[in-house]
Amino acid sequence: MKKDMTKLGVTLMLFASLACASLAVVYAFTKESIDKQSEMQLQASLKELFPQATAFDPIQDLVSPNPNFRFEAAYEVKSDMAPLGLAVKATGPSYGGNATLLVGIDLHRSVAGVRVMTLNDTPGLGMNASNPTYYVDKTKKMTFLGQFAGKFLTDPFEVKKDVVAITAATISSRSLTNIIKAAGNAAIAYMDQKAIAAPAEGDASAGDGAEANTQPQAGGK
Repeated sequence: MKKDMTKLGVTLMLFASLACASLAVVYAFTKESIDKQSEMQLQASLKELFPQATAFDPIQDLVSPNPNFRFEAAYEVKSDMAPLGLAVKATGPSYGGNATLLVGIDLHRSVAGVRVMTLNDTPGLGMNASNPTYYVDKTKKMTFLGQFAGKFLTDPFEVKKDVVAITAATISSRSLTNIIKAAGNAAIAYMDQKAIAAPAEGDASAGDGAEANTQPQAGGK
């Protein structure tokens, strides 16, 4: 009996070892394909957020203001070497685990757009954030993520106040909103530090006026 149990244990150990080895081989073959698909998705999403861009230069020193949010990648977006803004691939907690979004921020301190990279929330509820035919406002045909395009980072970003929630998915709505806000705030802080900003219309007008005042007036000494 003891001999049979030992034999059975050895057999099970061999099967387990073969299973682990098989999984390792499958992972090795599929990882490259998965990584390639992820990179293609990222590049396509970057171009969707900034269709006029000609370059996405990686930056390494974008700091997350909150340990709950992780920035997996960040890019300075340029068109013919002129800055357009920043794109941040940000990960944070959501209802079904971590969610990853690509958030574009333009030079006017507003959201250029948002794309879902990964999301594991409940199908038919939180997952509607990535559904292009699900509208939080049917009259305007506005999707959950679509409502953030053009939204200024100075807004509160509060669900059910200035952000329309996905029906029956308040936790997902709030979680994704928090990721967008965190990425946006970090992008603004980075642009301020690097002096990457568009001149305000008021500043430009003031500059024109100051220049005009330096011109000599008729009849002056």
